[in-house]
Amino acid sequence: MLENFWFHVEYGINHVLDINAYDHVLFLIVLTVPYIFKDWKRVLLLVSLFTLGHTLSLVLAAYNVVSVNGQLVEFLIPVTIMIVALFNVFTAGKGAQKERVGVLFFSTLFFGLVHGLGFAREFQILVGRADNKLVTLLEFALGIEIAQVIIVFIVLFLGYVMQTVFRFSKRDWIMVVSAIVVGLVIPMILGSDFLG
Repeated sequence: MLENFWFHVEYGINHVLDINAYDHVLFLIVLTVPYIFKDWKRVLLLVSLFTLGHTLSLVLAAYNVVSVNGQLVEFLIPVTIMIVALFNVFTAGKGAQKERVGVLFFSTLFFGLVHGLGFAREFQILVGRADNKLVTLLEFALGIEIAQVIIVFIVLFLGYVMQTVFRFSKRDWIMVVSAIVVGLVIPMILGSDFLG
């Protein structure tokens, strides 16, 4: 029982930290980069909304409620990253991330749904042999959340170092990181099978 628990948690952690599927990490980077450590509650809420969306997609897929075109989802994932990165570029230094629960929160939940659908097929194979799909799903979601918190901490830490030690302005830090991510996702979008 316990070894199953750890297997699923570890699977969730590895899913996020997989170097070959770094889209998850890129999304977390652009989601987190506008914030600093004192904003940790807001960042945790955003990351948890993303996990919630991701988990909801997996629930719907695991119970065969939804079935989606894999190529469309693989195309939409880098698009969601691009949207958040561009949002950062155009709002850097304008305090747009300080808004009440609004567009950013709902879009994060929606993007979580999209990212979850991207993983749905592989997850269905994982739960196909599980006795209790929901428990497996929650263990997996816990692993995802742990990995996301690690990445968020690293991004916040790097932001702190760059802004205090290297004297980057917050605006420049957001712009540079977001622009790098835009540069990384453009080939992902253009190389998508969906665009054929």
